[in-house]
Amino acid sequence: MSPDGSTDGARTRACAPQLRPRYPLLGAGALVAAGYMDPGNWATAMQAGARYGYRLLWVVLAASLVAMLVQWIAGRVGAVTGRGLAELCRDELPRPSVLPLWIVAEIAIIACDVAETVGTAVALRLIFGMPLWSGVLLSGALVIGYFLLEHPRRARLERVVALSMVGVAVCLAAQLFLAQPAWFEVARGFVPSGELFHREGMLWLVAGIVGATVMPHNLFLHSALLKRYAEPMQPRRLRGVLREANKDTIVCLSFALLINLGLMLLAAAALHGTTAEVGDLAQAQRQLTPSLGATWPGLLFATALLCCGLNSMVSGTLAGQAVAEGFLNIRLPRLWRALFTRGLALGPALIAVQVAGGERSTFLLVGSQVVLSMSLPIALLPLMGFASSSRLMRPFELTPAVKAGGWGCALLLVSVNVLLLWQLR
Repeated sequence: MSPDGSTDGARTRACAPQLRPRYPLLGAGALVAAGYMDPGNWATAMQAGARYGYRLLWVVLAASLVAMLVQWIAGRVGAVTGRGLAELCRDELPRPSVLPLWIVAEIAIIACDVAETVGTAVALRLIFGMPLWSGVLLSGALVIGYFLLEHPRRARLERVVALSMVGVAVCLAAQLFLAQPAWFEVARGFVPSGELFHREGMLWLVAGIVGATVMPHNLFLHSALLKRYAEPMQPRRLRGVLREANKDTIVCLSFALLINLGLMLLAAAALHGTTAEVGDLAQAQRQLTPSLGATWPGLLFATALLCCGLNSMVSGTLAGQAVAEGFLNIRLPRLWRALFTRGLALGPALIAVQVAGGERSTFLLVGSQVVLSMSLPIALLPLMGFASSSRLMRPFELTPAVKAGGWGCALLLVSVNVLLLWQLR
């Protein structure tokens, strides 16, 4: 079974026509956007808001706009070529480079998956008071339950993920209503500042925000999910499919942008300027009660974190399937991949909660996003190479402006990583 849920090419062609008109905005975009709202995003946004107030809002906005562009390109490459990014790497790149690329991609997915598992376990502890180790085990079981909802002709999984995202938005909106952000300062926060180059610790968080927003495994996932639409068809019909994919990407990632901005606004309004130091998400949740003057915002915070954690674990499982199938040319059912991914993340996650505990979970989560930022070039640079190929993209080549924008974003993100390594030397 491939990442789109089909078991073979014939079944893919049979299912694709039913899926196109019925679920144009509840498909790949929702699954990809779930990865942009994971506990790593929560940790980076909450810590940045608590430490620096509204000053890094422009970084979230800029990173999200870059993510929209590169995800749009990834989806287009998959839909036009009929191959996911991992498959293109296997087929088009020199063979000696394929194995190292796969290893780095898997390391990034595992690092992200461990962070998502720990974040979900933190949410379960906040709601039910269970130990972190049992939360790790329960979160894996819940994600496997998600995949039991799957149906080859009905987007049940996508519907559940999309509804969970709406629930997160409602929880966050209620908390922001009490927090009452300083809107003049919010507006100033969207003005870029050069202080990140000389203020200690700020660039680390910026790299975390970039890794949490422009996620390499989401590029593999998006291209793999949309490759099912590349069945032989008239260019006019494929053009219509690409229009739907564009809407899907922009709507869902815009929703994720609002969530991430809302998280930073909440932290800046409720925690910045207080004595609170956000060492972990549980501590941030506890600080919301005195800051907002009520107990129920803390429960909403934990509920939204749980939804985001489970959704992102689903997204990460699908991304892992796309990477393994593409690079290694194997086929695994989603449920089998979920079992394998949960098992792979179980040991490191249990070790992480024992070593870091609840007190240092934010450092763990932010660090995982920095790992994603560092591994981003292994997905983004090949993607732009394939997207710029007239041979692969004909007759739907990118315009020169889009190519320039994509390559510019790729070089900018690589530069951020180089600068961070120089500061950490």
